[in-house]
Amino acid sequence: MLLLIISIVLYSQQLFSQNNIDYILSEIEKNNTTLVALQKRASATQIENKTGIFLQNPEIEFNYLWGNPTSIGNKTDINFKQTFDFPSAYSYKNKISVIKNEQVELEYHQQKKDLLLKSRLICYDLVYTNNLKLELSKRISHAQNMATSYQKQFDLGETNILTYNKAQLNLLNLSHEMELLNIKRNALLGELTQLNGGTFIDFNETEYPIIAISENFEQWYLQAEQNNPLLNWLKKEVEISQKQISLNSALSLPKIQAGYMIENTVGQEFQGFTAGLTIPLWEHKNTVKYSKANAIAIQELEKDHKLQLYNHLKTVHQKVIELQKNVYEYETKLKHFNNLNLLNKALDKGAINLIDYFIELTAYYESVHKLLELKQDLNKNKAVLNQYL
Repeated sequence: MLLLIISIVLYSQQLFSQNNIDYILSEIEKNNTTLVALQKRASATQIENKTGIFLQNPEIEFNYLWGNPTSIGNKTDINFKQTFDFPSAYSYKNKISVIKNEQVELEYHQQKKDLLLKSRLICYDLVYTNNLKLELSKRISHAQNMATSYQKQFDLGETNILTYNKAQLNLLNLSHEMELLNIKRNALLGELTQLNGGTFIDFNETEYPIIAISENFEQWYLQAEQNNPLLNWLKKEVEISQKQISLNSALSLPKIQAGYMIENTVGQEFQGFTAGLTIPLWEHKNTVKYSKANAIAIQELEKDHKLQLYNHLKTVHQKVIELQKNVYEYETKLKHFNNLNLLNKALDKGAINLIDYFIELTAYYESVHKLLELKQDLNKNKAVLNQYL
C-alpha cells in the first residue's frame, strides 16, 4: 500500500513537472538542435579569434651558388630571420581576442534567450488554448443537454421546428469550434516538439507562471540594462574599437627583423647576427585615422541602441502595468455581472425564448473569451520584459 502511494505521488510530480513551463524550457535548452549548432559555432569562432595574434612565422633561406671559374669553389648561405611587430601590438591583439570571445558568449546567450522566449510564448498560447477548451467543453456539455431536451420536446410536439433547429445548430457550431481549436492546439504542440529536437511534449497547463514586475520602471530598467546581452555586446565593441586604435598605432611603427646567417665558401666560413627594420610609409596609412572614426561611430551606435531599448521597454512596461489593472477590473466585474444562473432560470420558466437566451449567453461567453485574451496579452508582455532580468 505504501509503495502504491509513493508511486502515485511520484507520478503526480512527474506529470506536474512535464506541464511546468520552466521544465519544458529546460528540456528545450537540452534538446534543441539549433542551440547545439550555435554552441559549436561559438566554440569554433572563439578558436578563430585566437588566431593571428602570435608572432609571424620564422623564415629560413638557403642559397647554393656555383663559382665561376670553378677554381674559386662554391658558396653556401643559410639565413634564419624572424620579424617582430612593435611589442605592444601583441598585447593589444591578445586583449582584443579575449573581448571578442566574451562577445561570442554574449551572442550565444542572446540567441538562447530569443529561442527560449519563443518557446515560452508558444507555451502561453497553449495555456490560452487550453483555457478556451475548458470553457468550450462546458458550453458543449450545456448545448448537448439543451439539444437533447429540445429533441424530446419536439418529438412530443411541445416545441416548434425553429426552436429545435436553433438548439441543434448551436451544438453543431460549438462542436465545429472545438475541432478548430484542437487543430490550433496540435499545431502549437507541433511547434513545441520541433523546438524540443523532435521529442514530443504534451502540455495541459491552464495557469500562467507568476511573474512580478515592479511598477517603478526606472528601478526595473537599471537591472534590465545590466543583463541585456546586446547592450553588453556593444560595450565590448566599444572596448575593442578603443584597443584597435592602440593596435593600429603599434602596427604603424617600424617592424624589427632579427636573424642568424651562415656563409660558407672554399676555405672560409662566416656567421653572425643580422638585423633589419621596415620603414612604415604606405602599408598602414589611414588605419589609425579609420580606427578613431570607427570608435566614434560605435559609441554613437551604442547610445542609439540604449535609447531605443529604453523607449521600447518603457512602452512595454507601461502596457503591462495598465493590462494588470485592466485584467483585475474586468475579472472582478465579470464575476459580479454573471447572469448564467438567472438566464437558465428565465429560460426554464419561459420568461425568455431560446433565441434571446442564446444572444445573452453568447454575450457572456464573448466576455469570458475577452478576459482570456487580456490575460494572454498581459503574460506575453510580461515574458518579453522578464527576458531582460
